[in-house]
Amino acid sequence: MIIITGGAGFIGSHLCENLIKNGEKIICIDNFNEYYDPMIKENNIKTLISNDRFQLFKGDIRDMPFLEKIFSENRVEMVINLAAMAGVRPSLEDPLLYEEVNIKGLMNILELCKKYKINKFIQASSSSVYGNNSKVPFSENDVVDYAISPYAATKKSGEILGHVFHHLYNIDMIQLRFFTVYGPRQRPDLAIHKFTKFITEGKAVPVYGDGSSERDYTYIDDILDGIIKSIDYLRENQGIYHILNLGESETISLNKMIQVIQDELGIKAIINHLPLQPGDVNKTYADISKAKKLLGYSPKTNFKIGIKNFISWYQEFNELKKTSLR
Repeated sequence: MIIITGGAGFIGSHLCENLIKNGEKIICIDNFNEYYDPMIKENNIKTLISNDRFQLFKGDIRDMPFLEKIFSENRVEMVINLAAMAGVRPSLEDPLLYEEVNIKGLMNILELCKKYKINKFIQASSSSVYGNNSKVPFSENDVVDYAISPYAATKKSGEILGHVFHHLYNIDMIQLRFFTVYGPRQRPDLAIHKFTKFITEGKAVPVYGDGSSERDYTYIDDILDGIIKSIDYLRENQGIYHILNLGESETISLNKMIQVIQDELGIKAIINHLPLQPGDVNKTYADISKAKKLLGYSPKTNFKIGIKNFISWYQEFNELKKTSLR
């Protein structure tokens, strides 16, 4: 039995589906909060609800009695903690909420792993921990003491706390630094989803700065490959604590990203240039050599193909929403 927190979200729902197809039993924990329309999450897992290998618990990782009941009543082999308050810019507006969920919530889960002797753990970290790192590509050996957003700081804190529980309580752990994940079901607040919506609706796309900032966009299937190989690695090894980058190891500029989206849609984007935003990094670029060596991780999805797949999903999902409103 594997617990996946945040299991109804973008990455989590894909992971639940994949693991269930592989014969795993999954406990999905998600609070369906109002950060974005909870109906999106409901739709993400609608095909899983009737599966006898899937259990859904609606609740918050800050709620210790809620978690305790789940942990005490189930034989859990491993926890994959994807639950978090996400987003760099929103973390500037409510940093205490990010501390509560991303640090206290994680601590609750780690304490229960300690109590119930669950010694296999995967934690979702983030490329944001690198801040404006001047050395590229970003390596797990780089110093990450210079976060530039509360969100990034909470993710770095999660890595440190994870090491504490590994060291003191022998919890085998892999911390996965995700690099800008995209694909079908991507959250609506993220750039690719948001820009696709604006271009489709003929609205101006907000571009902060001159559009030269770069991201290492990682397709959802490649992220799933890294997570599943991390599960296998944890099962096969003991006494481990690893931090691993999961990226495509290729950078795409903001301008290029918009170009690819508008080409796929066949609609010219209207651009609204705005000042750079606090907390945003200039570039992300993953050195994935460690994940390749340890896991055999090998991302395969070309950015144009990934965008094509996302837009196909986006159009189908919006048709579904229109139908449900009739």
